[in-house]
Amino acid sequence: MFRTALRNVLAHKARLLMTVLAVMLGVSFVSGTLVFTDSVSKAIKNNASTNYQDIDVVITPREGRNNAEGKPGQAPKLTQELLDKVESTSGVASATASVSGYTAVADKKGKLVGDGWASTGTNYLPGKGGEDSRYPMESGRGPRNSGEIALDSKTAERAGYKVGDTVRLSVDGPVITPRIVGIFDADDNGSVSAGGTLVAFDNATAQQQFAAPGEYDRILVTAAPGTGQAELRDALAASVPKTADLDTADRLIADEEKAIDEGTAGIKTFMLVFAGIALFVGIFIIANTFTMLVAQRSREIALMRAVGASRRQVTRSVLVEAFFVGLVAAVVGLAAGIGIGVGLRAFLGTNVGLPDGPTVIAPATVISAFAVGIVVTMLSAYLPGRRAAKIPPVAAMNALHATPTAKGLVVRNTIGAAFSGLGIAAVLYGRTMAASDAKLPMGLGAALLVIGVFILTPLLSRPVIGLAAPLLKAFGVSGKLSRQNAVRNPRRTAATASALMIGLTLLTGITVIAGTLQKSIDKMATEALRTDYVVSMANGAPLSPEVEKTLAKTDGVTATSPLRQSPAKVFTTDGGSRADQLFGVNGSTISELVQLDFEAGGWNQLTGDSAVVDTETAEAYGWKHGQSIEAVYEDGERGKLKIVGVYEGNEMIKGLMVDTSVLTPHVKTPSDSQIMLKTSDGASAATKDKLVKALGQNPAISVDDKEDISKAIGGMFTMVLNMLYGLLAMAVLVAVIGVINTLAMSVFERRQEIGMLRAIGLDRSGIKRMVRLESVVISLFGGVLGITLGVFFGWATGELLRSLLSTYTLVIPWTRMGIFLALAGVVGILAALWPARRAAKLNMLEAIKAE
Repeated sequence: MFRTALRNVLAHKARLLMTVLAVMLGVSFVSGTLVFTDSVSKAIKNNASTNYQDIDVVITPREGRNNAEGKPGQAPKLTQELLDKVESTSGVASATASVSGYTAVADKKGKLVGDGWASTGTNYLPGKGGEDSRYPMESGRGPRNSGEIALDSKTAERAGYKVGDTVRLSVDGPVITPRIVGIFDADDNGSVSAGGTLVAFDNATAQQQFAAPGEYDRILVTAAPGTGQAELRDALAASVPKTADLDTADRLIADEEKAIDEGTAGIKTFMLVFAGIALFVGIFIIANTFTMLVAQRSREIALMRAVGASRRQVTRSVLVEAFFVGLVAAVVGLAAGIGIGVGLRAFLGTNVGLPDGPTVIAPATVISAFAVGIVVTMLSAYLPGRRAAKIPPVAAMNALHATPTAKGLVVRNTIGAAFSGLGIAAVLYGRTMAASDAKLPMGLGAALLVIGVFILTPLLSRPVIGLAAPLLKAFGVSGKLSRQNAVRNPRRTAATASALMIGLTLLTGITVIAGTLQKSIDKMATEALRTDYVVSMANGAPLSPEVEKTLAKTDGVTATSPLRQSPAKVFTTDGGSRADQLFGVNGSTISELVQLDFEAGGWNQLTGDSAVVDTETAEAYGWKHGQSIEAVYEDGERGKLKIVGVYEGNEMIKGLMVDTSVLTPHVKTPSDSQIMLKTSDGASAATKDKLVKALGQNPAISVDDKEDISKAIGGMFTMVLNMLYGLLAMAVLVAVIGVINTLAMSVFERRQEIGMLRAIGLDRSGIKRMVRLESVVISLFGGVLGITLGVFFGWATGELLRSLLSTYTLVIPWTRMGIFLALAGVVGILAALWPARRAAKLNMLEAIKAE
């Protein structure tokens, strides 16, 4: 039986080629994902470890905790006094300190250089030799005053800068124009390796920009020869205050590696879900292929049974064939996956700024590729093999295809109806629940409904395809024959159409959800704003208060308000306290800039020690309109705030708000997340140009009107949609292969019939037209089912968002649905090119006498 199985594989290698290709695509997706994520994870880990090169112990402020006096917010920065103590501790070879923050660099054309998130400024702290060993100079020297900087060599090369040039920088808004006095090597720096920029200021200027005079973010300590990291940490413990953390470099590297693994695990899971979808679609193709192959060899199998082969041996023979198919697909898929992983990493490394690193092909990747390829193929072929073994030899000798019994069809349709009903019920039940609790019923319901529709697809094929009969009549005999061929074997049609159905279900559902979210968030962002412009840093970093002062003085600006933020501790009505955030706005102008619905009170009373709060926060803390509450500010001072307004918040604007005159005196370093402003001339190109010029044409600052905000939201969703479309394209491609495979094997089965049609007068073009129309009909059938299911799932998921988004608006993307349906038709046309050509080229006499 083993030799028989091997002979069958070799004899039908052309017919199994498409199955190999379908499995190979799924395997390549899986192995490519694993190679990509493992390589990226390794590169980021290597990049992170270089930040601790020659470092043994690191001292940092204890983030996210109250300081020694119990004040809200982060602990204080590290001081020069602490650095001096560390340097004098036994076992310390050297110690240096760093202070850093966001620093945007503009090129000579005024455009940002590098990736915003990795654009960093830091301090140049000369050691005993007058140089900072962290930044070895390639040319020039280190900066010595506020008018000088040093720049990393990669940024200098990209932007065309050299020593002596003046460069435009932005830290928190205002533009500064220092002179470049040095260019240093920073190849080992994580920010630069990731595609960012690195600017070195003199120590005093860096402290002024990113902290305060005499303060640092980190102290980096190198141990003397013979002193271990743990020993050095223990020696420094007495000098380090309770408001700081003391860690060995090895521990920090391990923590960062763990965080990197967790981050890449999310990406890996996300991509493997889509690989799983492609493999799931491939299951239909594999099962369909082996069903047709077994049916074509029914007489051969019957003869084997007649001469003594058992049912188990017949099933095992089919599984051996599947094993060889899966093995070949796994080998080719693994090779292709490695290429995909390397290519994807190279592409993102160029466009996103991923650090360089080796290509990682882990043993788990190889094992996964072979396991997926072989197991998926053998599982898919099991039922066709088992079904073939159950056919009595005499029945198999007399018929090529066993006609399903009436009882079997009733049982199948009953099971399909039950699954579909349970699926719809679970989805409808899930939409009545909170979004956080609805994942299980919605996911289970979606799976049950898809399975139910798949089971019912043979039943649905006749009436749905029958709707196309009037259109097919226009193509004469070819059109009539194509419809009859499409419904001749409903199970085969169902398996072929279902592969495409799954892909289009996901495409349509994602499109409906994305369109709904985009519309709802866009409505939320724009309807809540009366402002003409919103000013913010391009990367989301905080703005200096000087930006608002500059804008307020600009000609034509009639009202401005910052959105200032500070940590605080607030007290609830039950006597408890909670860490929260206070937001500062301009109480006298905010009503002109923001449109919110108040349940009680309003903006007009937001003066002095008063506050407004959103309904959700008020309910959670037990606050009422007119009530006075106690708060502890960032500097530790206590104060009373009277609630003079309760408003309906949203995801864009909510929280406890006070006037900036109340908040700012308690904030150590005031900064604004954004500035809202209104102008006398309204939003226009001329007004925007005036504002940009007033801010010194700063490339790091965005000046956006409502249209810009809408475009940004739309662009974000378009980018996500395109990415998801790209990931789902693999599943659609596998479905196309399924249609090609089914048609090609169907042409082989019907070669006698095709020869007879040619003999009675149907010409070659008529044969081609018949096969093409059959392909289009099957593809459109799958498209209709997929789009219908996708809209249902999109609507049900969107209903969950209604409780989260007050501006929820269901969007049915009719245009895109039309495109998807047209895409299904195009898939049918393309899939039929080779099978139709093959059918038309059959010799009629040889075809007629073929068995």
